[in-house]
Amino acid sequence: MTKLFYAAFAYIFAGVASGLFYREFTKANDFAEGAFTQLGLVHTHLLTLGFIALLIVLVLEKVFVLSRSPKLFAWFFWLYNAGVILTSAMMVWHGSLTVLGEPSTKMIAGIAGLGHILLSAALIVFFVLLRKAVFVARAAGVQSPVTVQG
Repeated sequence: MTKLFYAAFAYIFAGVASGLFYREFTKANDFAEGAFTQLGLVHTHLLTLGFIALLIVLVLEKVFVLSRSPKLFAWFFWLYNAGVILTSAMMVWHGSLTVLGEPSTKMIAGIAGLGHILLSAALIVFFVLLRKAVFVARAAGVQSPVTVQG
């Protein structure tokens, strides 16, 4: 559980830092205000895919003890983080080239695609892991800590 907490914390720091980098880098290079660059998307990607998504996984870990399947959980955790980091890094690279007026290459798009593939694989592993945990909890007769009053 602490791995998830620290990873989420790292992503909130990286997300805020990427927003600062975007603002200062575009200003320093006299990039036209309002013109599109992928640098503007890195901030929200890191905060959403990194911080918010991992906080949700942290809650699911608390409820279902996903780490009870340590191999599956490790595969999810490392694939997911590799995917987020690779995708975000390529967005920074591509966005920086745009700001500098340099052309992007197909290699950047290919590596970014690899990051998306890693994210997709991680989410598949996550749902296998979650399904297993939900069915184990159901078989054990564990009730959800959330109750609906009506």
